[in-house]
Amino acid sequence: MPLQPTRLLRTSPYWPVVSHPLLRRVLPGLTVSALGDGMAVVAVTWLAIQLAPHDQRGTWIAVAMAAYTVPSAAGTVVFGRLLRGRGGGQLAGWDAILRATALAAIPVAHLFGALTIGLYVVLLAASALLHSWGSAGRFTLIAELLPQRHHLPANAVLSTIAGFATIVGPPLAGLLIAWVGPVWVIAIDAATFAALALTYRFAMSTADSHHRQEHGASRTAGFAFIRHNPALLGLLALSLAFFFLFGPVYVAMPIHITDDLHASATLLGAYYTAFGVGGLVGGVIAGHLRRWPLRATTITIVVAFGVAMLPLGLGAPVGVSLPAFALAGLIWAPYMSTSMALFQRSTSIAQLPAVLAANGAILVVAVPLGAMLGGPLVGAIGARSAMLLCATAIVTVGLTAGGLALSRRSPRPSGDQAVTEVSASR
Repeated sequence: MPLQPTRLLRTSPYWPVVSHPLLRRVLPGLTVSALGDGMAVVAVTWLAIQLAPHDQRGTWIAVAMAAYTVPSAAGTVVFGRLLRGRGGGQLAGWDAILRATALAAIPVAHLFGALTIGLYVVLLAASALLHSWGSAGRFTLIAELLPQRHHLPANAVLSTIAGFATIVGPPLAGLLIAWVGPVWVIAIDAATFAALALTYRFAMSTADSHHRQEHGASRTAGFAFIRHNPALLGLLALSLAFFFLFGPVYVAMPIHITDDLHASATLLGAYYTAFGVGGLVGGVIAGHLRRWPLRATTITIVVAFGVAMLPLGLGAPVGVSLPAFALAGLIWAPYMSTSMALFQRSTSIAQLPAVLAANGAILVVAVPLGAMLGGPLVGAIGARSAMLLCATAIVTVGLTAGGLALSRRSPRPSGDQAVTEVSASR
């Protein structure tokens, strides 16, 4: 009986991932840096509140949050020629170094009395420039080190780490902000990225030795590859619509809680916690979907997520809508794992970093753009109706993608084999 848990672990789809001699050295660093980023979600906005003029706080909060993510889209193009062809560990390590350096400059400027809201936003933007390349590097590293059958469980490990950080990070940040202030929470975030950079430097130095830079490569080669690959272009379009349509929920949810339910921020926190817990469970489940047809599974996730969001838009009582939102988080979580697995098996390792960076550069603006739409949308039709419209639109997008996939399906290859063959033909 004492050996039963060990035997169960070794038969898990995650065992080849966590037992890999190189990945097991990197995963602790990834966990620590993810926790730092989870804390930064709160600290970035709170420090913006402290630095911004009182009558402009709302604007500067939005600018600061955008600066922490959106510049990665520009970095994908600006650094495309330099970074294309680099190994996954190297890309992720450089992103960690830049994050650590730029974020560390914030508490340093604070100590010298030079930290203004303008400098703060500039440093946040600088920290994000390689974010798409860093994310691409992590998923490329998986493709470099593991056979295809282990890609989905490995992707799920990364998603589960991120889900854990979104649950633990914000409340931990709240405690630390009350104790030492938001600027020092950002300092902690910088330290976690420094630790991750050291992890890549010492644990992964051998992983990139076989990769060579592709001289003369176009800055937009990743975008071009996606544009000429119908399977990947369709997947990108699906993800873009999916994330964009979820964006207005970030605006509608707080207004729905206050105006429609006449409740406090505590209930809003309960909804987000439920979503995070569901996401954590969904991340763990994702690794067990490796035998499912990935393209069909990815499309089904979109449809099921929209259905799970319907109770919020239909005005269901909290006892129904709260579990439904948790279910939505559970359904949402495997999406990144399955979609990344489709990219990993549809692209050569040499091209994968540029392709994933291009994909990330486009998707990183999807949710912010959706949130920007949320303001006028909620003002025009109300918070609950806006959420109902978004949920219905997500279901429609998923069903449309499913219909297109079926109509284009060849009578010979099917499912994921078709995706692989499209890539091979190129």
